[in-house]
Amino acid sequence: MNTGARELYGLIGYPVKHSYSPYMHNAAFEFLKMNAEYRLFEVSLEKLDEFFKKTIVEEKIRGFNVTIPHKVATVPYLNASISQSVRMNQAVNTVRVETDGTMSGCNSDGMGFSLDLKERGFDAAGKKVSLIGAGGGAKAVATSIAVKHPAKLLIFDLDTAKARALCDIIKNFFPSVSVEVAVTVEMLKIYQADLLINATPVGMRESDPLAIKKEWLSGDIFVYDLIYNPAETKLLKAAKDAGCHTANGLGMLLYQGCLAFEYWTGRKAPVDVMRKALLERLHG
Repeated sequence: MNTGARELYGLIGYPVKHSYSPYMHNAAFEFLKMNAEYRLFEVSLEKLDEFFKKTIVEEKIRGFNVTIPHKVATVPYLNASISQSVRMNQAVNTVRVETDGTMSGCNSDGMGFSLDLKERGFDAAGKKVSLIGAGGGAKAVATSIAVKHPAKLLIFDLDTAKARALCDIIKNFFPSVSVEVAVTVEMLKIYQADLLINATPVGMRESDPLAIKKEWLSGDIFVYDLIYNPAETKLLKAAKDAGCHTANGLGMLLYQGCLAFEYWTGRKAPVDVMRKALLERLHG
């Protein structure tokens, strides 16, 4: 048992109350008998600077995850080691506070997504992929897909400039990949896709609309929604009704969490323990 000062980790975002991350990380700390705790820090955009310059120091935070809407805005605060994925996407989801107070960052979202896809038996190589969203999470997912060399990658975002910027990243780092911006959601050609990914927050609230038309879905499409709470969004329900294979973001959450845990602590993440904690929270 570690009898030293308790190490503090957490998640920053706005909102964060829906997050399951504390359950898996605290279960891992308990299993490994580490004197550590994972908390939620609800930080608005207006309070982000205060968090980095004051809260981290006062609370002695050792590391933290970053979620919507701070994945891009956090990058300028990193002043130590920065991973290639962060440099490529200009978005970060995992920050480690070094002993000298500087901050290193990596992005475990893309690898977490890839590991979950692999576990589900889906290989994006040579497949047609339609992606809804172009924010921080979407960037990580898009580059992880590009690594596999899909036949086609179409990207739609309500902010077309963001979609174009993500498209440019893919073209720059993966010049052999065929990628295009879909100016409208219709141009995603979902009915032709092998994989449809929602990487936006649309679907988290009961009042959120279905972003696509049900008739575009068929049993040949694998529909992946990065949202995990609720476990079944309107998109996933519509996809399931259409006979599609579906997945929510719980697996991605698990694997990116395991990678973050190892990045902070240098210890092997107890994957089965963390998975069990997530499933108990989901079904509890």
